[in-house]
Amino acid sequence: MAQSRPLGKRIVLIVEDEPLLRMMAVDLVEDAGFVAVEASNADEAVRILEMRSDIRIVFTDIDMPGSIDGMMLAAAVRDRWPPIEIIITSGHRRMTDLDLPARSVFFAKPYDTAKVTATLHQMASH
Repeated sequence: MAQSRPLGKRIVLIVEDEPLLRMMAVDLVEDAGFVAVEASNADEAVRILEMRSDIRIVFTDIDMPGSIDGMMLAAAVRDRWPPIEIIITSGHRRMTDLDLPARSVFFAKPYDTAKVTATLHQMASH
C-alpha cells in the first residue's frame, strides 16, 4: 500500500557515527515519508549543509568523533541555517529545553519511533 506523499520532498540530514543506529534512523525517516541524507559525523554534516539548500531537518546524535559534537553542530545549524529544524538524540546524556538551541527537540535513546515520527511531521508542517 503506497503512502500519499506531499509534493516537494522534505529532506532530513541524519548525523550518527554508529552505522547500525544510522541505518535504523534512515529507515525511521524514510518510513515517515521523508528523504534521508546521511553523515557519519558533524564535520561531514556541515560540509553537506554547505553544499545543499534543500535540507529542512537535522537529526543528530550528540556523542560523535570529530572536531565538533552534535550539540555544537546544533548550535552551528541554528546560527548558520536558521530555518532548519533540529532533533537531537543521545544514549548517554539527558538534555532539558534550557540546554538546547531554539526550535530543537531532544530524544533519549532508545527513542520512541512514533514520537520521533510525529515530531518530524510537526517540524515539516512549518
